[in-house]
Amino acid sequence: MKEATHLEYKARLLPRLKRTVIKVGSSILSSGQGIDRARLGTLVKEVAAVHDRGIDVVLVTSGAVAAGLARLGRKDRPRTIPERQAAAAVGQIDLMALYEEHFARRGKRVAQVLLTHDDLSSRRRYINAKHTLETLLQARIVPIANENDTVATEELNFGDNDNLSALVATLVEADLLVILSDVAGVFTRNPARDPGAAIVPLIRHEGDLRGIDLSAEGSALGRGGMAAKVAAARKAAAAGIATVIANGQQRGVLGAVFDPSEQVGTLVLPGGDRLARRKHWIAYTLKPTGTVVVDDGAREALQRRGGSLLPRGLRAVQGRFEAGACVRCLSGSGNEFARGLVNYSSAELEKIKGLHSSEIERVLGYKIADEVIHRDNLALLDSGARR
Repeated sequence: MKEATHLEYKARLLPRLKRTVIKVGSSILSSGQGIDRARLGTLVKEVAAVHDRGIDVVLVTSGAVAAGLARLGRKDRPRTIPERQAAAAVGQIDLMALYEEHFARRGKRVAQVLLTHDDLSSRRRYINAKHTLETLLQARIVPIANENDTVATEELNFGDNDNLSALVATLVEADLLVILSDVAGVFTRNPARDPGAAIVPLIRHEGDLRGIDLSAEGSALGRGGMAAKVAAARKAAAAGIATVIANGQQRGVLGAVFDPSEQVGTLVLPGGDRLARRKHWIAYTLKPTGTVVVDDGAREALQRRGGSLLPRGLRAVQGRFEAGACVRCLSGSGNEFARGLVNYSSAELEKIKGLHSSEIERVLGYKIADEVIHRDNLALLDSGARR
């Protein structure tokens, strides 16, 4: 049987696409004098066009250090973490001001999101970051994320914004990650050294990477080479997210990426259906740290109608756990029929169990979500599988 092509996979992916993360490297934005304002303006125009199609967009950007070095009168990349932190602190202001100016011209609002590895390794902070980004996206604001270089240390930094983009794509459950580089995609060999190198239009699985030279290095102002980009794509694929690696210096590149009739860059396919993989992970990989008991109406809504668990259907809370924890869901007779990730801690659930969602804020003084467990974070188990 003939395998599907790059364009055939795109034709399947794009009609279902609701959310994307677009990563822009330093080499795309930077010049010897700092940020190339004309190029940034062109990029924003293309990102805004994607957003105008009703697609949620998170922009992961490099460039703060490059902008800061220009302000500090330096051309070489800083060698120490304090130098990098200082350059980022100076440059981040310029970078965000430019983004805000150019997005405003397109009628778009933006928000700055600075992250460290510690923010995404801590479950509580991970959930907080997720809810913040979800709230921004629901308000049709474009979050602009970057590593928080001013506080990052060698132990906490992401290593490169390619890795950060994959983590953010997983965090917001994106359908597509777009990595804009200074090369046209993944090549069979390093195109800077071998003019006979050919682009690889499609990577379906690990076997497609055999024999490919990923030695292309990052730019003078950037840290991520092609190996970092492919590693990021593989992380996204493991979460069920497709990735396109393309040349961000090519005018109209984003229009081409989101056009099902145009083949551009390298498309890295996900490892399977994102939601199915996530629910399998919840059901069979995570270790539950607590239990919730639901009434018959809630169990029926979860098992038969694909609903979310609301406070109204919650009857009892067992154990102590934080928001984001995996919990067992029991029926009134004690049968475990599902597992899920909770939006509230056990202490919070004790206060809101049995209430309507509209009463959460009155009781707690705040509201994270209407649901105790959203249906996308709930995995049904085989009937009678566990007791």
